[in-house]
Amino acid sequence: MPCTLLVENFTCPIRMSYQARSHLKFSELDSTDTNRCIMFILKRQDVDIKNVQHPSKDQPIPILYYQGQTFRLLSVFSSAQEEEAMALWRDLTDNRGKACVLLEEPARFSIWGKIRLDALDQEGEPGAGQPAEQSLIQGCLLILQALFIDIEDLLGAKQASLFEKEITSALMQWRFPQVNSEKAINNLLTMDPLATQVPPWEEHHLQRLLEEMHRLGKDSFGNANFTGRSLDALEDLPNNDRKLFVEWLSLSPSGKLWQ
Repeated sequence: MPCTLLVENFTCPIRMSYQARSHLKFSELDSTDTNRCIMFILKRQDVDIKNVQHPSKDQPIPILYYQGQTFRLLSVFSSAQEEEAMALWRDLTDNRGKACVLLEEPARFSIWGKIRLDALDQEGEPGAGQPAEQSLIQGCLLILQALFIDIEDLLGAKQASLFEKEITSALMQWRFPQVNSEKAINNLLTMDPLATQVPPWEEHHLQRLLEEMHRLGKDSFGNANFTGRSLDALEDLPNNDRKLFVEWLSLSPSGKLWQ
């Protein structure tokens, strides 16, 4: 199998081919030894990825299957962000005690956390308590602003006002951080996300926002043809951030709405 097992000691990092330990299962490689951490770097052909319906939410969740174990998507990085992906894995394993795998593909790296499917409904959201990557929040805000402007330009101020009212209601109902008034939403619609501190939203907030924007856009225009125009706003992102956002969107449960 063309995957790599990375074993690190505090004194000497060692890389070895996975074949040398292929008789061991992932669960057997989970170590409680604080002086050692074990990491799987897997290739796409080594794993199976399927969408699984969440037991209590109307959304599919991508699940990675490897050696009889199941993993849930935690984060996505571009192909140029290997160091960042490795750093996040180390934080998850060393500081938070999570069992994770790093999936290496030609265009991206993604980190997946071990999960039991029969306990999926009791699991917290991926990355719970941790803000999403800044570029993901920026991308979602750019889409929100582009959709608002599109509605205002093509359908008029009255329809745009209705959109603002409904998106405000939805985000307040879902308790988005730093969204506690219509004024806060108005600020999100007019701020420059690339030059202003963005709110510390988590990935599940972004999924909700993407779903609600799509629903409101479809209600406003009567079809989903607006998605391409809204996504054009991503051109404002730096090239690497734009690639990361598009890759994340392609893997996210709400991404199919915008394809």
